[in-house]
Amino acid sequence: MPSTRDHAQFRRTARALIPTAVLAMSVTTAAIPASAGPLHATSPTAPGPADAPDTGAATATAVTRPTPGDAAAAAAGSTAPVGSAGSLTLHAPPGLPRPAGLSTDVVQGGMPDINFAAYSHAAEVLAEEMPRCGIDWSLIAGIGRVESTHADHGATDAQGTLIDPIYGPRLDGSLGGNQVITDTDGGRLDGDAAYDRAVGPTQFIPTTWAQYAADGNGDGVADPQNLYDSALTTGRYLCDGGLDLRNPGDIMTAILRYNQSTVYAGKVLGFTHHYGRM
Repeated sequence: MPSTRDHAQFRRTARALIPTAVLAMSVTTAAIPASAGPLHATSPTAPGPADAPDTGAATATAVTRPTPGDAAAAAAGSTAPVGSAGSLTLHAPPGLPRPAGLSTDVVQGGMPDINFAAYSHAAEVLAEEMPRCGIDWSLIAGIGRVESTHADHGATDAQGTLIDPIYGPRLDGSLGGNQVITDTDGGRLDGDAAYDRAVGPTQFIPTTWAQYAADGNGDGVADPQNLYDSALTTGRYLCDGGLDLRNPGDIMTAILRYNQSTVYAGKVLGFTHHYGRM
């Protein structure tokens, strides 16, 4: 889950070595102040796979389904109610040709077609909007896999809107390792008017979503519970600050900005490396 902390604190670099099972090279990574605390809703506790196929292991973020009251509150307070994209007559943009070796079975190391389409479309858009960034679809896919197992195995409608919205835990300090973030959006996006919760398949807190929100499927709405919108927003966030994501050091900087955890970064890099080999 990304945070809106000042990006400057992440640009101070120090040498770090990524395990060879993930990337056989040393990289320059951001020096994260020890006092900064976790940027993610929860702190992962175990390393993920490196370049081995996705085994369907538990994700780093504990995501929960909202109660009916939460969903109703979010929809009532939002100008973009969840599911509104379903009225579109055009299907969501397709993205790049699917790699021949990429299975549709998440458990077998693949991803649903609609997730690949969303991730690859985001990379195509960013190649035009932010050519310096050079982001690859596989990095966005790595984030999507760790954050929500590709939106619960691609559980969306044809336009990429989640069938059941995804919410992270309430950021009230009741879970160990969590930040305390009091409400910033009146519950419009997360259905909680007291504390914030991360929202959507790539788990943005409302303030960060407001800063980077993108309309990935062209329906005129930037909806954090839409796979195309969240994929493009994730790419924008990773690219921010003039990073060149063809550079391993900048990749590490971007991932640690998303979540201040080297364990989390190892998980994302492992899945990214796996998908990039397809």
